Amino acid sequence: MRSASYIVGILIAIAASIGLYLVSYQYFVSEELSKAQGRLSLYQSSVNSELERFSHLTYVLSQDSFVIGTAEGDGTGTLNRRLEDFAAQAGLDAIYLMDEDGITISSSNYRDTGSFVGQNYAFRPYFQTAISGKQGRFYAIGATTGLPGYFIANAVLDDEGASTGVIAIKIDFSNLQDSWKNSGEQVLLANEDGVVLLSSNSDWRYRALTPLSEPQQERIRDARQFPGQDLDALDWVELPGDQARIAGTKRLHLAATDLPDGWSLHYFASDDQAVARSWLVTAIFVLLAGLAFIFFQIQRARRVSAALERSEEEEAKLREANERLAIEIDDRKTAERSLKRTQSELERASRLAALGQLSASVTHELGQPIAAMRNHLVADEISSSGESKLPQKIGSLVDRMEGITRQLRFFARSESEAFDDVDLCTSVDAALALVAPNIEQGKVKISIDASTGPAIIRGSALRIEQVITNLLRNAIDATDEADGPEIHIAVMASDDEVVLEIQDNGHGLGEATLVELQEPFVTTRESGRGMGLGLAISTSIVKDHDGTMTARNRNDGGTIFRVTFPIAPITEETDE
Repeated sequence: MRSASYIVGILIAIAASIGLYLVSYQYFVSEELSKAQGRLSLYQSSVNSELERFSHLTYVLSQDSFVIGTAEGDGTGTLNRRLEDFAAQAGLDAIYLMDEDGITISSSNYRDTGSFVGQNYAFRPYFQTAISGKQGRFYAIGATTGLPGYFIANAVLDDEGASTGVIAIKIDFSNLQDSWKNSGEQVLLANEDGVVLLSSNSDWRYRALTPLSEPQQERIRDARQFPGQDLDALDWVELPGDQARIAGTKRLHLAATDLPDGWSLHYFASDDQAVARSWLVTAIFVLLAGLAFIFFQIQRARRVSAALERSEEEEAKLREANERLAIEIDDRKTAERSLKRTQSELERASRLAALGQLSASVTHELGQPIAAMRNHLVADEISSSGESKLPQKIGSLVDRMEGITRQLRFFARSESEAFDDVDLCTSVDAALALVAPNIEQGKVKISIDASTGPAIIRGSALRIEQVITNLLRNAIDATDEADGPEIHIAVMASDDEVVLEIQDNGHGLGEATLVELQEPFVTTRESGRGMGLGLAISTSIVKDHDGTMTARNRNDGGTIFRVTFPIAPITEETDE
């Protein structure tokens, strides 16, 4: 019984290996066919390009006054030279003009010993098609030169629309065929009769994919299309599954039949890689199957031995262990839930601590100087005659500073603040007035490029001015060591946003990033020149206004800060 099971197992393994080989072969062949399709598409594109590159040239030449004049009886000297220049510049084998009887009267190769001049090509299908009013196309071996080429022709018409001649060009495809040979791949191009015109294998050229019928052979002889060629059938046969046997060798085969003139392009590829990879996959499967069988036998022997030694006491201990494990799992789940709650509370406490630290620092740094300024102003107003307006101006600045401090004191509030329409250009002017002493002291050159009209956004004018003031002060401080400190301010408004850019030629951001500088108490200034709160506060204000802030170093030194706000919606007033 055991021997029979082993035999059955071996037969199943053999069948599975064969099936795996066939499946993997089909898979890898499909991959090779996919690659071959890509190569075929590339070759098809190159053939189409060659066929269509000069498709309109004969029509253009048929409209040329020199061509028309020569066809109507003018001298050929000027036209011969013109056609010679055209052929040299375009890289064509020849350009020539035939009269209405098919006799060549002018040609670009008029200087050559094998010139077309005087030759009669009325027997060519391209001439017959062109003289009838359509564009003629034809691939053939040259009747004069013996060199193959692709011919395109158009009729030359007089003022009354009658055909007075035919202008034709000959294109040499030898470069295309040479590129196929150099690629090391197997490609052939056949015409509508199945005759191979171009091929990477010279032995396949001028062979027929299928035996030619008597009418086909007679038509080819009348057109003198392939003189001196037997046009024997090519040794090949198509096989199922995109395969073919050519010259006694089996190959993957793909064909493109949607080329002009009824031509077809055939691509042959080897399946050696697919066979090798399929054998490799099958070998790996057999090896793994053998290892799995050995492992199964070892495990089976161990299980049998363990079953004989197992006792009821061990089963009881196992049940007890399972119960303890269940209790431990429940305890661990409870501990994990408690840990998550603790982590959430810790994160919230950290954020509150940071906000408290920010509020305390700002209050400590600004509270006493503001109070001292307020006292000095009161004393000055008492002692002065009241004629000077300077204390009033400074008093308004102190009020603004107190307002900013109050906003920072409630930096973490969740209440929403009422927004009004704010002109960003006006806010820039107000911020420049606040930092005017710093600008004058640092001898900073200020340039402004503002919109022609107002740039209106929705927000708090005081907080927007605070953002601009912080950025201007940062820019002024950054240009301390610059030879010619400059700051450029730009306000740009579009249909959906307003952009503020502040550029300076200072020391730049260095290795720091905007994300790092937005953290509280992080600054690039030396000790004692700032607390690192400006960008943190400005970032918070910009986010409250649904805006964004970015910063980057300039290529020629300095920093560009860019702040974007959504534009204020336009409200329409209705007459009552």
